Amino acid sequence: MSHGAAPPVIEARAIGKYFGNVVALQDVSVRVHAGEVVCLLGDNGAGKSTLIKILSGFERPDSGTIAIDGVPVNFASPRDAFASGIATVYQDLAILPEMSISRNFMLGMEPLKGIGPFRFFDEAKAGAIARVELAKIGIQVNHLNQKVGTMSGGERQSLAIARAEYRGARLLILDEPTSALGVNEAAIVLRHVIRARSHGRGVVFITHNVRHALPIGDRFVILSRGRVAGEYARADLDETTLNRLMGGGAEFDALQRELAELNAQLARADLPG
Repeated sequence: MSHGAAPPVIEARAIGKYFGNVVALQDVSVRVHAGEVVCLLGDNGAGKSTLIKILSGFERPDSGTIAIDGVPVNFASPRDAFASGIATVYQDLAILPEMSISRNFMLGMEPLKGIGPFRFFDEAKAGAIARVELAKIGIQVNHLNQKVGTMSGGERQSLAIARAEYRGARLLILDEPTSALGVNEAAIVLRHVIRARSHGRGVVFITHNVRHALPIGDRFVILSRGRVAGEYARADLDETTLNRLMGGGAEFDALQRELAELNAQLARADLPG
């Protein structure tokens, strides 16, 4: 995919982050252009969570820089990142299940009616906005005053993403958005990611699920023990190759040999006599 001369929407340049003597990230560089989905993959402890906290303003790097549209920035808070058009949707959604769909969608942007101290939430206007925006992503709801807790997992994830887009996000950071979902529920979210890309948004898709990453990713960045273990274009990968890269290649082969030997030992121990 060609992005011409336009700089990346966001770029992490040689990022380092340390917690005491623990190296969380070392010399990590990642870039995301408009209209591009970059899948960030890695096992637990690889550094994915630390990196997205830095990209979204929750943590500050100890070394390296973050650049927006090619210009270095210093995020003091998530508010700074959001003001630059970066929205992060976490696995544990900032959604209130006992609140209505329209109220959740407009959270922090509630339309009001009335005058002065007599202003109050305009449920009808919020409902109209939420209905239009959710219809754009293929979610039809019977009653917008129904509780968000009645929506499926995939619909709740998509609601959070649509809310970020409505607020003007240019870059979406999606933290394991399909990890707790079945195939049909994950498909709802993955279709939304493809729509976001087609609308020119950049997407960082964090996952450990190769089958969810491959159909939507343009580039794949693999983190291992706080470092970039590899970066690959979609054309260079298939499921088998990506699974091997995710499994650590030689380490995975060594593990398979070890388990095969253990099985053989147990089989011999079970032999009579």
